[in-house]
Amino acid sequence: MARRDSREAMTILEGADMLRHLAGLLGGLILACGPALALDASGVLPAGDLRAEATAAARAGAPLMVIFSRDDCKFCKVIKRDYLAPMARQPRHRDRLVIREIRQDSEQALTGFSGEKTTHASFARSEKVKLVPVVAFYGPDGKQLAEPIVGVRLPDFYQSYLDDGVDNASRKLQKK
Repeated sequence: MARRDSREAMTILEGADMLRHLAGLLGGLILACGPALALDASGVLPAGDLRAEATAAARAGAPLMVIFSRDDCKFCKVIKRDYLAPMARQPRHRDRLVIREIRQDSEQALTGFSGEKTTHASFARSEKVKLVPVVAFYGPDGKQLAEPIVGVRLPDFYQSYLDDGVDNASRKLQKK
């Protein structure tokens, strides 16, 4: 009887050790993923491969829309949260518009329009982006298809600026 009690106690201890181990793994996973998930609540994804992203957008008949931003730019966060994220969910744009973010202050790896390896910061410099936010509209060749929107301008009209930019860029894309 004592032997059976001893075995049950061992099994319980092993189970407790296993639970502690799993809890530690889960905690580590949450800590590892937490910063990535918290980077941007807007849902606007960071650019990774501009050529592939612009090609996908062009196939759907739309430009690649890029917001140039910085981590410390409160207006950038407002543009992403209040304009770009809702725009991407609109039925008119949902299945065709590709919106990506280039962080002017980030050394995150990026593949450019020609397939070259670069970083977000280097690409922003090459596009001569000095002030943010900037929303630009690109074709698959890396050429801008419409006038970029620099700054916030008038908030009451910002959605119109975006719609005009997408419409103008889409028309140019269809002519190519």
